[in-house]
Amino acid sequence: MTRGRVGTVGVLPEGLAEAIRGTAEDIATVLRVAPGGDGAGLPVPRSTWSLGEAAAHLAQANALMADLAAGHERPYGDGTPGSLADANERALAGFEERAPGPLAEMITAQAEAFLASVEDRDPEELLSTPLGAMRPAVLGSYLLTHMLGHGYDLALAVGRPHMLDARRVDLTLPFMIEAMPRVTDPAAVDGLTARFAVRLRSGPSFGVLVADGAVETTHEPPARPDCTILTEPVAFLLLGLGRLDPWPVIARGKALGWGRKPWLAPRFPRLFRAP
Repeated sequence: MTRGRVGTVGVLPEGLAEAIRGTAEDIATVLRVAPGGDGAGLPVPRSTWSLGEAAAHLAQANALMADLAAGHERPYGDGTPGSLADANERALAGFEERAPGPLAEMITAQAEAFLASVEDRDPEELLSTPLGAMRPAVLGSYLLTHMLGHGYDLALAVGRPHMLDARRVDLTLPFMIEAMPRVTDPAAVDGLTARFAVRLRSGPSFGVLVADGAVETTHEPPARPDCTILTEPVAFLLLGLGRLDPWPVIARGKALGWGRKPWLAPRFPRLFRAP
């Protein structure tokens, strides 16, 4: 993936600031058209949260990311999916706002606060995050990934088009590639040895190497992969975030696998636990 030196004073890759801002605005639009009255209580598909709870989580997460971009320490779990889920629930319990309108304003305001704070960072500085130390560009990719996942949920809840597209998904890859080894499901990789080449249609590609219960990611695919996976970009992100099941995606032709071990393709998304 090509990274530019324009946008947020060269700290973020080209287009990432615009994607963060645009995604936050798209989420705000979804919330503003949510039904009045009991709209906050709408169920979110594949989640135990209501629309108001999911939006409150997004507002809190954007505020957390803005603080991290400013260099503040904000302990939030120990980096494991279970601890992050517990931290989310504790944070929600201490935050009363559930109305979609005010939460829409918070989400966009905190996205802007993140962009303002990250301007002052050294591009090579390591910032503390819930998933370990990250450079500002990767933290920005993390913020975008998180918003796209929950924004998708909110759009489904109110019956609106989601805000994911190929360009935005491309910009999530710096975070996805760095996070994969940190969110590996130990049971899923136990006993597995495999070399994956993952390619997004008309977009970037990368490698995932699994051996002895450990996962390593590379920014280039391996020379001799056991399984090559070609996916439509939006399907890739939704699979990675646990929003879709592999088999229906494969049946619709949005993900293909081939190579010496093509049967590993449907197994690939299940090697990871979305935080």
